[in-house]
Parts: sequence; C-alpha cells; structure tokens
Amino acid sequence: MNQTFVDYYRCPEEFARCFLDGEPSEHVGHFRFGPETICYGSISKGAVQESPDGELHDALNDAAAERGSVRLSFDPGQIVNNLRFERYYGGSERRSFLSGGLANKLYYLARPVLGVSVRRHLQKLRLRGWRSIAFPRWPVDRTVEQIHETLLRLCLEAQNGGSVPFIWFWPEGLPSCVAVTHDVEAVKGRDFCPALMDVDESFGIKSSFQLVPEKRYALSRPFIESIRARGFEVNVHDLNHDGRLFANETEFLDRARRINKYGRAFGAYGFRSGALYRNLAWYGALEFAYDMSVPNAAQLDPQRGGCCTVMPYFVGKILELPVTTTQDYSLFFILNEYSIDHWKRQIAQITEKHGLASFIIHPDYILEPRTRDTYKSLLAYLADLRTRGKIWSALPREINQWWRARSQMKLVRQKSSWVIEGPAKDKARVAYAFLDGGRLAYQLA
Repeated sequence: MNQTFVDYYRCPEEFARCFLDGEPSEHVGHFRFGPETICYGSISKGAVQESPDGELHDALNDAAAERGSVRLSFDPGQIVNNLRFERYYGGSERRSFLSGGLANKLYYLARPVLGVSVRRHLQKLRLRGWRSIAFPRWPVDRTVEQIHETLLRLCLEAQNGGSVPFIWFWPEGLPSCVAVTHDVEAVKGRDFCPALMDVDESFGIKSSFQLVPEKRYALSRPFIESIRARGFEVNVHDLNHDGRLFANETEFLDRARRINKYGRAFGAYGFRSGALYRNLAWYGALEFAYDMSVPNAAQLDPQRGGCCTVMPYFVGKILELPVTTTQDYSLFFILNEYSIDHWKRQIAQITEKHGLASFIIHPDYILEPRTRDTYKSLLAYLADLRTRGKIWSALPREINQWWRARSQMKLVRQKSSWVIEGPAKDKARVAYAFLDGGRLAYQLA
C-alpha cells in the first residue's frame, strides 16, 4: 500500500512504512484526511458518505505514527487512484438539458454555424450551478498533493524527526513546471498559427500545437513541418472534434485506430481529446506516450469531474499531463475576465505544491486585440517567472521524457549520503523533507 507514495516522491521504501489498521469496509464513499482534504474510498474505522458535502469522518484522527511506522484506516494507493482516475464521480454527474447525448450531438452538428455569442449563451445554461460544486475544489484542486504531504509528515513524526530523502520533482532542482499548448479548432485558428508562433517566440516560449486531423480543416505536410522546424511541437487533437469520441466503446476503438495512424503520420507523441471528453478505462487503445485530456477540476468543462492533482501521473503506459488552469475560452467568455489575475492565482496555488501549470490557448480565440493582449500578458508573466528561476518552461514531450526518466530513478545510499541512479540522473537532484516547527518543509541537497 506504499507504492503510490514511493512513486510520487521517489524515496527509498524504508522511509514509507505505512500499514493498514483493520479491514476496510465494503462501502465506498467520501471521508476526510485532515480538515481540508476530501477523499473517496473505503475505510476501516468510521463511516463514509455518498456525498462530499456536509460532515465527513476525518481519518486523520484514526492515524497513529509511532515506533517508525504509520497505521492508517485506508489504503492511500486506492484513494489516490480513485481521484486521479475520477472514480469518485461515477454516475453522479449533474446534468442540464444541454448535457445529454442527443443534445450534445445536436450542438456539435450546429456548432460550425453558431456564433460565439450563441455558443456562450448555451454553454452558460449548461454550466448553470457550477459554483455550488464543492468537490473537486475550484479553481485548483490539490487533494492528491495534500494526501501525500500528510503521509510524509506522519512518516517523519513516526521516526521522531530527522529527514526523508527523495528525488526532486523537476530537473535541475527547479521549483515547478509550465507548459503552454494550443488547440487548433478551425480554419481561422490554423491560419493564425504562424503569427502565434511569432508571439510565443517573442517571449522565448515554445509551445505545442494540437491539430484536428479530419473534417475541420486541411492539413499539409509542409504546414506540420513548418511548426516543428521552428522548435514547436505537433500533437493530435481528437479525430474530428465532433464531441463523440467517447460516445461508446466500439466507436471509440474504431476512431482510436485512425487517431493512432494520424499520430504516426504527424510524428506526434501526445494526444488531447476534443472538449476534454475522456474515459481513462479505454486509454489502452491509444498509442501515444502522453495524453493531455484530464482537467484538474472540471466545473467549467462539458464533462465534470477532475483528477484532483497538479502532477503528471501514469494511466497504464500513457503519462497523463493534466490540464491544471482554466482554458482561455472559459476565462474570456464564461468568466468574462480579460486580465491574467485569475491565471496568476492558479499559478500560485500550483507552484505552492511544485506542480505543473498547463495552459490551453486556442489560436481561434485570441484573434481579437483584447484577448491577444491578455495572452501576451500571460507570456510576459511566465517569462519573468522563468528568468527568476521559479519555473521550468517546457514542451509537453520534454515533460514526458523527464517524468518517465524520474520514474526509473532510485536513491542509493553511499556511506553517509544518498546518490541518484537511473536515466537522466545528471539532471536530477536529491531533496530532503523535514519538519520545521511541525510543518512539512523541503530542502535541496
């Protein structure tokens, strides 16, 4: 039951001595692990609740940290994966008259002729009541990080202080990571891509472009290569962006074969579905190194839920790079904000947990001066953070390469110190977790 914790920190197993105290109940539901951390799963003490709202049993009160080990009333691996894979959501999705299958199909059939103002009105109707959703926590949910930090604090308490060595989250000891991505939805967005690359380059930012391979617009080999030749990345964006990729498994498997073929033709390592629709149980059919379709907290997306983490994680062989910030469309046309204050608040929450701040900026939605100026303000802010050593600005494929390498690294004791073994170890850094006045703190070696 310690494997998820060890994988998260890449720490030696001897420092992760958590044991199950009793047999968990067959009932699955919500409970707490500390005052602000809502979990979903089964526990051996107390009762779980079907809804995350209201009074919840706090399993932290049942935890015991003594004599070098921690006893818990739940399996942390089960709880973390229930969140990452959105198992807590089940069939409890709050639906509006616009979120059903037929309504969704009709919307996508009419979408090409609907103006932004009409689409905005329909989407606001569908999203009605989103502010009342208490879990996942919006605008950034960090439950997975809070669970791991609480477990680490308990492990430190169990050994009466000292420190726990682990492999730092990002290369060269950088505090956090940022990825900028562009989903190209229509002809006007495709035609704006060269100018958008100019904008990104003016701030020293490289980004990835997700291209729809069928029906939306024509794609030529020279166009794809022109993106890659400038140091940007090309990925596959859905099949035809009709909102039906995950309508049923048979159709998905047929579409997945075609998507994989386009991935090979594009030389793409990554994939993102249209409108962030997803079913992680079917991801085994996708032949990509990484996916970017799971939102952190999906209150403003067509499919509710969220993975509740700001860190990459594996879905089988595919690495998931979650979408951790609000999309530009939602910021401009749902929240009606044209400053970067909201994004800055999200970046602060993500970097506080040393996570990945990933952005979706559509070329189609920053054609106007007001929206483009907002995007330029974001790039300027990210460039400043990079200059001050606060972030690693990386392409998705670079994050994939790093996270896969880190997952194969391990710490080995050499006399009185720890050294890293494994691929890309020269870029990795040893860090130590310790308690500072009862609070968890990290320090690079």
